[in-house]
Amino acid sequence: MDIRQQLLAAFEIEHREHLDAIRAALAAEGPVDWHDVFRRAHSLKGAARAVDLPPVEAVSHQLETLFERISAGQRPLDRAARAATHLALDRIEAYVAASASGQARMPEDALAALDACLDPDAPRDSTPAAVSTASAPAATASVPPPSVPTTAEPSNEPAQAVLRIPAAAVESLSRASHGLWAVLPGQGTISERIAHLSANAIALRRRTETARRVTDTSSVGAETSETAALRQALAEIETGLAALSREAADLAQGHKAVVLSVETAARRLREESERLALVPAETVFGGLARAVRDMARADGQEVDVTTRGLDVPVDRAMLQALKDPVLHALRNALSHGAESPEIRQRHGKPASLSITLTVEAQGSRLVLGIHDDGRGPDLTAIEATGRERGLIAPGESLEEEALLALPFEPGFSTAEAVDALSGRGMGLSVVAEVARSLHGQVQLARRQPYGTSLIFTLPLSAARRPVLIVAAGGNRFALPSGAAEALMRLEPASLSTVAGCPVAQVAEGGETVTLFVAELGDLLGLGSGRAEGATIPAVRLRGTRGRCLLAVDRLEDVRTLLVLPAPPIGSDPALVTGTVILGTDTPALVLDPDGLIDRLGRAGPRAVRPRPKGGEDGNGTIPEKRRSTILVVDDSITTRTLEKSILEAAGYRVIVCVDGQEALDRLRARIEPVDLVVADVEMPRLTGFGLVEALRAEEDFARLPIVLMTSRGDEEDVARGLELGADAYLTKQKFDQRELLDTIGQLL
Repeated sequence: MDIRQQLLAAFEIEHREHLDAIRAALAAEGPVDWHDVFRRAHSLKGAARAVDLPPVEAVSHQLETLFERISAGQRPLDRAARAATHLALDRIEAYVAASASGQARMPEDALAALDACLDPDAPRDSTPAAVSTASAPAATASVPPPSVPTTAEPSNEPAQAVLRIPAAAVESLSRASHGLWAVLPGQGTISERIAHLSANAIALRRRTETARRVTDTSSVGAETSETAALRQALAEIETGLAALSREAADLAQGHKAVVLSVETAARRLREESERLALVPAETVFGGLARAVRDMARADGQEVDVTTRGLDVPVDRAMLQALKDPVLHALRNALSHGAESPEIRQRHGKPASLSITLTVEAQGSRLVLGIHDDGRGPDLTAIEATGRERGLIAPGESLEEEALLALPFEPGFSTAEAVDALSGRGMGLSVVAEVARSLHGQVQLARRQPYGTSLIFTLPLSAARRPVLIVAAGGNRFALPSGAAEALMRLEPASLSTVAGCPVAQVAEGGETVTLFVAELGDLLGLGSGRAEGATIPAVRLRGTRGRCLLAVDRLEDVRTLLVLPAPPIGSDPALVTGTVILGTDTPALVLDPDGLIDRLGRAGPRAVRPRPKGGEDGNGTIPEKRRSTILVVDDSITTRTLEKSILEAAGYRVIVCVDGQEALDRLRARIEPVDLVVADVEMPRLTGFGLVEALRAEEDFARLPIVLMTSRGDEEDVARGLELGADAYLTKQKFDQRELLDTIGQLL
């Protein structure tokens, strides 16, 4: 299924949710929640644009306008308005249903009815909405006019959250559930055998008691009948014990096999369940860049849209909740950031507006950014609108941060006119509302030297995530591996003091930076468990507000574990974001990098130039050792994400490519120095074998270390990879992150 089919399939579900919600709101008794009804039409319009359905977008735009006027009291919700609304909803529903067959046609009666409600005196063909549907063929009366419902039973049930899940994923989960159910009866067999073993043990105990009584009553001396009976009883006990021992051994072996089967089935069930909830951001945000470019073209503009971090795994429900707000924010950036090419060139900017969507997991938070290099926020217009709407008291003066919070108020807009992109003041209001519902926040800020940034900061939902296990003060803790830039060991003699706090200099990107050193045990009030003068294990920790070196007693492991909610009592919410279970029953707290950095109170690196040491490189300085860069090449988003997470947690800088051809082009372009390549074999355009062969044929890459990691583990494939010039060949079936890191360490 191509990306357009995927988007249409998602829209087919999404548009029904909006249509049903609008119908239910209009049919319910009591006042209508016009804010929600308007938001539904607004979201429907944006979603239609994203999947390139102009007729649906045009009708939704007019519905939006009608709802806005009714909400503002400029028009009543009379019979004509209800009829026009239901006609429009039915036409949209029929059009989307027919889109799959390619025979969709939008009748003109829906737009005509809406136009009549909005402006009864205007000619039917002069409204902007009618013009906007020119790209859609005019339809005959192929869709019969719907009947307008007059009554409906009000629903008292609360609205339910809807999670859109592909049918294939549900089928995989069902198969995994059946697999677990199939192996569970084996536990009943083990129980029966244990009961039988217990009965045999009881019988042997009775025989032992009988033998003891015979021994107590037997006389010392010559062989008697009692002694013979004793010997017979002891022989029977020995035979029974031998049989019991064999049965116990068989039982242990059988139990081990059953436990292994249950664990395998349970693991598969867990993986399939998590696959439903945790997906790459690309699955929801992948089509937004094209949608924004289409919006710009329709408005006669050119825009350069780029995305970064769409391979980050995020809870599916959170992504779907963010889809509309992110689209609103992108539309807002396009509308308010647009400038003429002449003005942009006068300011030294490229001719086209640049918009970037970034997705990043920072510690326990998901950070989404929409950045543009446009004109930036108009603080004067924002202040004027705020005073006009009574949000700023007469004589009151607001700081820039407070002014930039005003556009998130419902109905706030500085646009001079309403068009398909902006002007209603609902886009950023929807953004803020959704961010709050997800227990996060959103912030508008000016970029330097120009442009605007809109930043979402949201808590990551509970899921299996890679964490770094460390020990401090006699306890073990977990840190989000994405916040661990590097693992290192510090010599106590290398530390110095700035403003009374220990600092250390570390090499990074060809320069030296100075970072404050925080003792984890001291931050938590536990003290340090290291010996005096011993080498200090440390994590170069990154948060949203700075960085530091976190000193610990011991660095243990990187694992992918289920992050559960933090304990309800006994933990500091500013420092603890969750709990993981180590082993069978040992809990460990997941610490928040931002909370640790805030407690340290000394966030942020300070750049320091390397000191002259004298003649090491011919220029009087010793070049600093930079962090090794690894190129990961794999067409699987999941595999790329896993490998990137493991390598970054180990301190490497990682870049990714989706196939061998992209990797070859990037290496030849020399965008950045690459120290090692980890590549899959089965990839489109150019396979891993082809990549190795091409690189080994070029002098510049003849000695570049290459690790092939693939599911193809046949001896012929291994031999071929090594013969072509791969330095190592690892199979995914027996994947062990320690083996991968050890292999890379040896090659570097």
